[in-house]
Amino acid sequence: MEISVEFFRRVAAAAAGETLPRFRQFGDVANKLEGGFDPVTEADREAEQAVRALIRAEYPGQGILGEEFGSENASSDHVWVIDPIDGTRSFISGIPLWGTLVGLTHKGDAVAGMMAQPFVGELFYAAGGEAWYERTNGAAARQRLSTRRTVSLAEATLCTTTPALFQGDRRDAYDRLEKAVRLARYGTDCYAYVMLAAGNVDLVVEVGLQPYDIVALIPIIEAAGGMVTEWNGGRAEDGGGIIAAATPELHAAAMEVLHAGRSDAIG
Repeated sequence: MEISVEFFRRVAAAAAGETLPRFRQFGDVANKLEGGFDPVTEADREAEQAVRALIRAEYPGQGILGEEFGSENASSDHVWVIDPIDGTRSFISGIPLWGTLVGLTHKGDAVAGMMAQPFVGELFYAAGGEAWYERTNGAAARQRLSTRRTVSLAEATLCTTTPALFQGDRRDAYDRLEKAVRLARYGTDCYAYVMLAAGNVDLVVEVGLQPYDIVALIPIIEAAGGMVTEWNGGRAEDGGGIIAAATPELHAAAMEVLHAGRSDAIG
């Protein structure tokens, strides 16, 4: 099944029609998490509905899994996975480090995906084994994405949401890794992964992800030459702890540091 670039462009435009008019407009924010803070906005909900409508019209009967409205046709071989605003905390803070994620799985494997950031006018996507970047305002021709060929941790730039999310053994492991790299940056959400694919950063290490946080990004990273797995080396489509790296060599080096001194895997 081939996914056209034009379909991703239409999806990005439909989501932008709901998110952009609400960005920096001080709209209501609801909290989905009792005992914590997991924000959701009207923009999240309306953007997901817009994307779902396009998928239903273009690919009737295929599955859909979205952050805000759950699953439909889950038994389908093809399932679309949607995060209407990845980085809602940035969105409600007026910071443009958020994006719309839409990915496609076939029998559980991520095969195509896009990340769109309409405020700055950027679209990153992968389908058919190729990854691309383009400006959504038509300012320049599209560019092929390619990861940086970094193999040494000492030369690597690392991104994560915040070290505060790592607990227990995982916090110790993350701290070891941050000490081993050249530069660490926080709070980038989905932007970190596409910057890895674009050759600007080298590692992204996260915990606690859901499928809708990562499925769309896996094909982009892999088609650009990178590698992404969960913390114990398995496929990343189910989320959890994630390690994305510019090269297999850098991935192996990061895994070695994260698992140093342990005879068992970090769960």
